[in-house]
Parts: sequence; structure tokens; C-alpha cells
Amino acid sequence: MLYLYSIHYTQIIMKIRKISISLLLVGLLLLIGCKEISKDKDTGMEEIENIAVEESKKLRHLVLFNFKENVSADSIAIVERAFSELPSKIKEIRGFEWGTDNSPEGVAKGFTHSFLVTFHREEDRAIYLPHPDHKNFSAIVDPLLEDVLVLDYWAN
Repeated sequence: MLYLYSIHYTQIIMKIRKISISLLLVGLLLLIGCKEISKDKDTGMEEIENIAVEESKKLRHLVLFNFKENVSADSIAIVERAFSELPSKIKEIRGFEWGTDNSPEGVAKGFTHSFLVTFHREEDRAIYLPHPDHKNFSAIVDPLLEDVLVLDYWAN
């Protein structure tokens, strides 16, 4: 009976050794692969880390409108609808929301509408700004505005 336990114990030790050797080989292959990636100048680790940081942060494009006094509610509704359609036309837009001022503080200085456009990268914003659909929207809204305020920032 002691002999059977000894055989069983030996089989377990052999299986553990095989698994250990396999894990060691996999680890070595991964280590070699990582060194090859870091040697490749086109896909340096610093660039990969920068992309990861940018993907986790959000580039916000805040737009505030102060409409001229004579602009009708129907014209403002057209602007709201047109701005809301931009995310379906410009794939670089990652998020969009808007609303009208409801602050009780009374310091909006005539700005009534706020639009928040989100991008993942500065390159996305660089595509958005001269995009034909954005330019068409600007042509609709610009004549209706008394003032506009745009502020871009990386969200923390």
C-alpha cells in the first residue's frame, strides 16, 4: 500500500514539473515578445502608453450660445436639432449632450444654450473642426448669434 502512495505521489510531482516547465516557457516567450515590441521604433512603448492615457481621458469641447434678441423659437429649435445631428454625421464625436440655462444665479451673461461635445483624442477634434457637416452647421447658426463662447479642456 505504501508503494501505491509513492507511485501516486511521484505522478503528482511529474505533473507539477510539466506544468512548471510549460509556464516557464510561456513566460520566456512573452518576455521575448515584449523585448521585440520595445525594440520596434514604430510602435514604441511610450507611444502605446500615450494612446492609453488619451483613451482614458476625455477631450471636452464646450460651446455656449447667446442668440440675438430677434431670433425666433423656431429658428433656435432648428439650431438645436442641427447640432444634435452632428454626432450621427461625424464619427469622431464620442459623446454629445446639450441643455438650456436654468441657473438661479443670473450670471449667464445672455448665454442660453450649452453644448458639450466629447472627443477621445486631439486628432478627432482636428477632424471635427473643418469637417463639412460642422461647417454647414456653423453657417446655419452664425447669423443667429449675438455671441458664442468655446472652451476646450481635458476632463480630469
